[in-house]
Amino acid sequence: MKNPTIIFTDIDYQREGKQVDWLHLPHSVTRSAYGAIAIPLAVIRNGEGPTVFLMAGNHGDEYEGQIVLARLIQELQPEQIRGRVIIMPAANLPAAMAGTRVSPIDQGNLNRAFPGDPLGTPTFAISHYIETVLYPMADYHHDLHSGGSSLRYVPFCSMRKSGDAALDERAMAALMAFDSPISMVWAYNPDSRLAGAAAARQGLVSLGGEFGGGGHVDRSSLTMLDRGVRNFLRFTGVMRGQTPDAPSGKTRLMEVSSLDHYVYSPEAGLLEPAVDLGAEVRRGDLAGLVHFVDNPGRAPVPCHFRRDGMVVCQRHFGRVERGDCVAHLATDC
Repeated sequence: MKNPTIIFTDIDYQREGKQVDWLHLPHSVTRSAYGAIAIPLAVIRNGEGPTVFLMAGNHGDEYEGQIVLARLIQELQPEQIRGRVIIMPAANLPAAMAGTRVSPIDQGNLNRAFPGDPLGTPTFAISHYIETVLYPMADYHHDLHSGGSSLRYVPFCSMRKSGDAALDERAMAALMAFDSPISMVWAYNPDSRLAGAAAARQGLVSLGGEFGGGGHVDRSSLTMLDRGVRNFLRFTGVMRGQTPDAPSGKTRLMEVSSLDHYVYSPEAGLLEPAVDLGAEVRRGDLAGLVHFVDNPGRAPVPCHFRRDGMVVCQRHFGRVERGDCVAHLATDC
């Protein structure tokens, strides 16, 4: 392999049975000259079949996926599957342990670090391992997100258009099988550094989603996500002797297809939202007001929606800087 990883592990990806161990990323610091960051990983294998790679903790302050995958590691047994399931519940472990979006070691955002660098800082070394070691093993991929500390989301599962019509058709089928109340299509894809974009480069059928937000754990999101992940495993054929449940037909198919779906703050100040999360809005409607409490004689500055749609995301933090995302919309497909 060109530019091979320096991450090492005792896990044997070809071994039958269940292994729960760690990936070891060498990390030399004052307190531990020959130390390593131990990133948890589980591999469950039973004979021939598809390989499904599930990951969470891409952002450390997004918790629902981390909990659901930790639970799945404990519950899923080899005799229940046909093939292999690889589970990475805290992909950017330093961020997950700190409860932060980015790593406290290098300020790295794992979801902006692909394809990575094997000799780079920890975040880039982790993304390189995922792209060059784990993705090539897999047939299916699911990257579980939430809004993190700074955003609140209407929960949804999603797929990202890759430009490959056949691959997108398979991803859409997987999205429908997941069967969340809202199914999102990311049709606006300017950033190739995302995990989902990297998965598409490898030809994986890949899903994502935002299953909560605000830096807390939502119980209803946990229930929906746990059910959906198991639907996804059944869809892939990795769940032994189980066919996927018939979709409920109740999912609302939506998309984000342009920069106009997003609203950004024009000034630094204190944000007063003008609508509730989940609201249906029209182009030109008020999204929020930015107040200047240090200069109360100054009138607040408005932020407006730039198209019709549903408010699927809102900023959670009250204070904003110029350029912070205030809200974003989704529109029916």
